[in-house]
Amino acid sequence: MSRPANSDGAEIRDTLKRVFGYDDFRNGQEKVIRTLLAGQSALAVFPTGSGKSLCYQLTALHLDGLTVVVSPLIALMKDQVDSLRGRRIRAARLDSSLTLPEIREIDDDLKAGRLKLLYVSPERFSNEAFLHKLQRRKIALMVIDEAHCISEWGHNFRPDYLKLAKIAKKLGVERVLALTATATPAVAKDICQTFGVAADAYVHTGFHRPNLHLRVSPVRESKRLDALAESLQERPRGPTIVYVTLQHTSAVVAAGLAGRSLPARAYHAGMEAEEREAVQDWFMQSSDAVVVATIAFGMGIDKADIRYVYHYNLPKSLENYSQEIGRAGRDGQPSLCEVLGNIEDVAALENFVFGDTPDPESVGALVDFVLAQVNDFDVSNYELSRSYDLRPLVVSTLLTYLELEDVIEATAPFYNEYQLEMLRPAAEIAARFKGERSEFVRNLLNLAVKAKRWHNLDVRAAGEQLPSPRERIIRALTYLEEQGDLRLKAGGLRQGYRTKDRPEDPVRLKQQLLARFETRERQDLERVRSVVQLLEQPGCLTRRLLAYFGEELGGDCGHCGRCAGGKPVKLGQRAKGHPTLPDSDALARLRRDHRHALGLPRQLARFLCGLTSPRLIQEKLTRHPLFGSLGAVAFRDVMTAVDPKG
Repeated sequence: MSRPANSDGAEIRDTLKRVFGYDDFRNGQEKVIRTLLAGQSALAVFPTGSGKSLCYQLTALHLDGLTVVVSPLIALMKDQVDSLRGRRIRAARLDSSLTLPEIREIDDDLKAGRLKLLYVSPERFSNEAFLHKLQRRKIALMVIDEAHCISEWGHNFRPDYLKLAKIAKKLGVERVLALTATATPAVAKDICQTFGVAADAYVHTGFHRPNLHLRVSPVRESKRLDALAESLQERPRGPTIVYVTLQHTSAVVAAGLAGRSLPARAYHAGMEAEEREAVQDWFMQSSDAVVVATIAFGMGIDKADIRYVYHYNLPKSLENYSQEIGRAGRDGQPSLCEVLGNIEDVAALENFVFGDTPDPESVGALVDFVLAQVNDFDVSNYELSRSYDLRPLVVSTLLTYLELEDVIEATAPFYNEYQLEMLRPAAEIAARFKGERSEFVRNLLNLAVKAKRWHNLDVRAAGEQLPSPRERIIRALTYLEEQGDLRLKAGGLRQGYRTKDRPEDPVRLKQQLLARFETRERQDLERVRSVVQLLEQPGCLTRRLLAYFGEELGGDCGHCGRCAGGKPVKLGQRAKGHPTLPDSDALARLRRDHRHALGLPRQLARFLCGLTSPRLIQEKLTRHPLFGSLGAVAFRDVMTAVDPKG
């Protein structure tokens, strides 16, 4: 446990009023803050919109040192940094949307110790230069937002999160705050064990939001857009989010609503960053905007008066559903959350799950590659993804599993390629140094392959030619950038590993790894089924939703669709039967011409269901007329059709 901060209750409340403008804390906030200021790590499970961010923002002002906030959400970073700067708090964010001058200014502030809060993505810790900079600073608090991502029991497991506990220890972080809005009891236990959170430092305020009115309205696919438009037109105007599953649906529905004179815009990950930012800013300033979005929208958006949240398609889990409806009514006013249910959505949601499960052959080939390595080695996840036709997330997860099995241990991620923009002539830079240092800098800069603006440097090749340790090269480049001699762009990310214990039974190891992915598949499929069960079964919707998260309401809510007199609904009947495959001769020719992309039954099933893979993209098969031709059919049925003996 770290040394407690010297702040009493009066000082904390003075900051609450003077800086943030609040007279009192919300439920759970003060306990979390006092726990952190006492030097302990904590887990805060608060509903969306219940003030999780204040817990670390206020705490940061009473700590001596930097607070690093780790979040996968660029929207949250932007919104919160803007808000903190408006309160004259020195805060910054580092993400892919920033320009080079903006990044340089933040680096200068970090080096000079001027920042109190720094927001970063978990991937940022793969940047060696960034880690070097953080190691020079005292990190009083690390905040892990969306902390459920560290748990394999969670609905959004991310391998990058598994490494955060090790990184926190390496950086000498004094205390950790884990935050999430959606944690089942199993997920909360996992988070506490990972970050060393004591039982009395786990603060859970409950998920119940009595101002949210839940509704379910079964609608046929052909009538869904009309039903949504009619609902929006009949009800009083107010800020609205409409959630859809696919990017294409986002554009189609937004256009359909706009054609009916409703102020609607699309928002999804396929749009340019500037366009997404413009939609976000428009939504924040509007009193009646309708954003039709994939789940990419809304995370971290601090807008209190969202009156309506519609699910045009079924949510993929009750965790997602809880998060998304939680964005409504943060001002405490009544808000409507309606699902336009249709059973046809289930096939698409299940197909996404199946698309993430790797082929046994691909898993086996990747494991064989790793077991063939000796001592230290490094890999590019991008290259492995293309070589073994595994999605990048699956590759990262597999390597993490091998770490957990003590087959390998991660050493350090590094960039093997740097782009240099020279702000001063190389000779002038080298002349500022003396003797061997001057010669080293001159030779290093001369090894960069010249281009019009950005020069390319292969760090590994440079180390062999100079010769010089890689660490010295990185330190030199970082120093030259800090001195304003050049600008750097890192690329060619590789992860270093060291072999540990070779498994006695490699076949059994592969089976165990496959079993973990199959378990994950079953869990995600069960989450889809849980959504259907909640929406179809009788009884109070709110009470059933809370029970899923281990919370007892003690009675019915009294205002959801069921409590208001609505009867249990059926979302429809799923179509059954053996799917008809496309022309067999055409399919056979296609498989023969693309045997590395379509040779395995699961590869072919993914192709027919419209599920992308690295090799499908590499061989441009996602543009083929047959790609997605069975997209409305259940993946299992397609697998049976393409591999009857499987």
